[in-house]
Amino acid sequence: MSFIEKQPRKWGDRRDAVWVKDAPGLNVIMASLFPNRTDCEVFFQQEIDVTELVKFIDAKNGPDAPLKTTFFHCFVTMVARILNERPYLNRFIQGRRVYQRDQISISFMAKRRFTDHSEEAMLQYVAKGSDTLADVSRFIVGEVHEMRGEKHATGINNTIDKLAKLPRLLLMLMIRIVRWLDFWGRVPKALSDGDSNYASVLLSNLGSIKCPSVYHHLNNYGTTSIMITIGTITKKSVLMPDGTVQIRDMVDIGATLDERIADGFYFARSIKLIQHICSHPELLDRPLEEDSEYEFV
Repeated sequence: MSFIEKQPRKWGDRRDAVWVKDAPGLNVIMASLFPNRTDCEVFFQQEIDVTELVKFIDAKNGPDAPLKTTFFHCFVTMVARILNERPYLNRFIQGRRVYQRDQISISFMAKRRFTDHSEEAMLQYVAKGSDTLADVSRFIVGEVHEMRGEKHATGINNTIDKLAKLPRLLLMLMIRIVRWLDFWGRVPKALSDGDSNYASVLLSNLGSIKCPSVYHHLNNYGTTSIMITIGTITKKSVLMPDGTVQIRDMVDIGATLDERIADGFYFARSIKLIQHICSHPELLDRPLEEDSEYEFV
């Protein structure tokens, strides 16, 4: 499968996506009937068997490993791969139209320090077709290290800090203008680039702070159609297909999706692909542009 490519812009397209003029009629009608993303949320919670993935990570983190590979690195890589193979998941609705992104972007929050009063910073990974798990790991480790070593915020975090200092009435006016620009797809790059509200998927790794996955709402502002929370990995007794009971590594994930971008059948198949990759983690070492060759039943 070729990787997602930027398409020439035509009338009705946005800077960050193209207008899907042949979208299913139901999706188009729902975009006008339910214009708010928060009115169309579908939430599911699923336990995923990650036993093979845990073994894969342990093997990666040998004494000669150049950097530590984490479960979160693997999950980011997996989500990028799934978005490439399941392109409807990379759609969004804004301005009552259906749009298809021409890049895969995954956002997540990182604490500057593990203290109650430490600020959070938004980080965003934009996938390339040649990327593998090693590339994703290097990116995340580098970005987090740089962010935690800075005394001041940069990029979108710096812009947010400046806006927050405006007088209340002026800030209210600014927000109104930005929301209007958001509807028409004209938000300045200084506000949208790197913003988690303008990513394909927003991830929250709650397992890193020993918390279970939870429901997290979508936002009407921006274009993010999928929010995923990742819980802790626990060992559980699982009844296997051959009738035996085994102790397996399981992780719970919670996902909130905008039901207007695809139907339930498409979402259900995408979940099966998550389990397939977790059971065959060697796929993460292949470039994202290469298909997983999973046959849906």
